[in-house]
Amino acid sequence: MLNPLTILVVTVLSGAMGMAVLGSLWRAAIPGVGYWISANAVAIVALLAFALQGHASRWLTFVAANELLAISLLLVVEGCYRFLGRRTRPWVAYAGALAVLIGMIYWTFARPDFDARVAVASAYHAVLYAMLAIMMLRGRPSNRPRYCYYFLAVASVLLCAGHLSRGVMNGFGMLLQSSLLQVTPSNVAFLALGILAPPCLSIGVVMLAHDRLAERLERLANVDDLTGALSRRAFSAIGEALLKASLRTRSPVAMAIIDIDSFKAVNDGYGHAAGDQVLSHFAAFITRNLRVGDVFGRLGGEEFGVLCPATSTAEAVRLMDRLRVRLASAASADLPRGLKYTFSVGVDQHRRDESLAQLMARADGALYAAKASGRDRVMAA
Repeated sequence: MLNPLTILVVTVLSGAMGMAVLGSLWRAAIPGVGYWISANAVAIVALLAFALQGHASRWLTFVAANELLAISLLLVVEGCYRFLGRRTRPWVAYAGALAVLIGMIYWTFARPDFDARVAVASAYHAVLYAMLAIMMLRGRPSNRPRYCYYFLAVASVLLCAGHLSRGVMNGFGMLLQSSLLQVTPSNVAFLALGILAPPCLSIGVVMLAHDRLAERLERLANVDDLTGALSRRAFSAIGEALLKASLRTRSPVAMAIIDIDSFKAVNDGYGHAAGDQVLSHFAAFITRNLRVGDVFGRLGGEEFGVLCPATSTAEAVRLMDRLRVRLASAASADLPRGLKYTFSVGVDQHRRDESLAQLMARADGALYAAKASGRDRVMAA
């Protein structure tokens, strides 16, 4: 037969499984995971303390148990703050946890009142679940899938409603109950709702953590780690889509292939670490000075590509030449003393019914012509 003690045991087991799953993500160094693991551990201790009612001190089974359960949810919220990159702490929640502790002590020893204890604890949990739901809806990154954030938000709303209704019913004396482990239909129903909290929260935060891992893998696949520019694969995929869109809108697209001049001499004269600094410096410089909508990627080695939508060959040549002159006149503290570099560019415009590879081949030919003409210049195909 389903009873409160059985529900508490099942909830403890679900919390332990949540800890095991989250523990597998510990080495991934995802912000918030440590808080979520701690939350499950604290919740397990709290539930075991609840299970000892009638067999241990009220300081443990009433005060400590309720306070630890409140802290466990606080740790979930704190972990979500860290996960979303918030630098502040939920100080209101910390103040609420202190209020719960004071309330538990007062309504356990000074003026014993089971309904008051339930009302205070339920109100606190309801507020934290509401905070969690709002945080997931407002803090979701716009470039990430919605599902895991919405799952945790919906679960938080449902748990908030459950705690709110229980707090109201106990606060107004609508339930005839004097102990957490009392076997009554209403108590079993509310505790059965409570059994869903640990697995729902664990599933939700595990989904968040896995989304963060997926984001890292996507970045590794799409972004060059050294320069922060798009990888060749991602650049090509975006380029193909851009060319298809230009055919529909009949808008020109220009392609520029850029090569850092005498890069081997930089590596030979200053070392490969300096070469990496040049690549990073160049990519950051180009990224800062391109227009909104231009696409920048690393094609390999010291060669980079720029796609310029709604731009003719002549306009792209002027844009690249301005960048060339600007780099030549700029001094950088990021590079070894005395190290300056230049770059050459080949430019051409997309022709109807040709592939990105064909456009790149012509721009690459113009780049070789620029190199053969003395480097540090921009040439059209």
